Amino acid sequence: MPPLLTQVARTSDALPLVATQTPTHSFTVTSQVQQDAKKLMRSMTAGNPNRMSIVSGNTVYYYMARDNLCFLTLTEENYPKRVAFLYLEEVADAIMQELLNEFGAGWRDKVDQAARPFQFIHYDPLIQRKQREFRDPSQQKSKLNEDLNEIQSIMRKNIDEILNRGEKLDHVSNISQELRSKSKDFKWGAKKLTWQARLQQYGPMVIGILIVLIIVYVKLFHIGF
Repeated sequence: MPPLLTQVARTSDALPLVATQTPTHSFTVTSQVQQDAKKLMRSMTAGNPNRMSIVSGNTVYYYMARDNLCFLTLTEENYPKRVAFLYLEEVADAIMQELLNEFGAGWRDKVDQAARPFQFIHYDPLIQRKQREFRDPSQQKSKLNEDLNEIQSIMRKNIDEILNRGEKLDHVSNISQELRSKSKDFKWGAKKLTWQARLQQYGPMVIGILIVLIIVYVKLFHIGF
């Protein structure tokens, strides 16, 4: 039960660039279905939604826009929605990577300059390969669950790192407080040492001056008597 129809078009005017289809024993992709897909893509590119799903009878159209390209696929109604959008994501990755490989950084200009429909039809095998990969949606659901588990594991790891970082920040805060306290003690010790140094430097001189003053005073006092 793979995607039945896939189209890639230019976002600005819905010009189809590449398309492929895979009819099943229970569903045939008629010309009317293809016309409906083109009309649907044209109407959605005009409104410029990012992604959308539209039920049509026992089928569902899925649409996604990225950069200057839009992607549409048609699946049976029981095809999982998450898997359908995952399919479009991987088709978009494959097509845009191939455009980059072929045209380099100017691939967007090549898309904008495309003058005829299905100008990139040689990319059709890329889409067919993705269709085969998504033939069994249960396998892709398992892949989605693995991806979700990996994301949850990464999130838990990030949370643990944040919590550990919080503990380390608390430790740093305590250290900084201790340093501030020690710096105050250091300032007081530095002042004390400064006074001691000044006392050692000027103390003898002051004592000598005092002794001279005392001698002079005593002599004057003695002369007076």
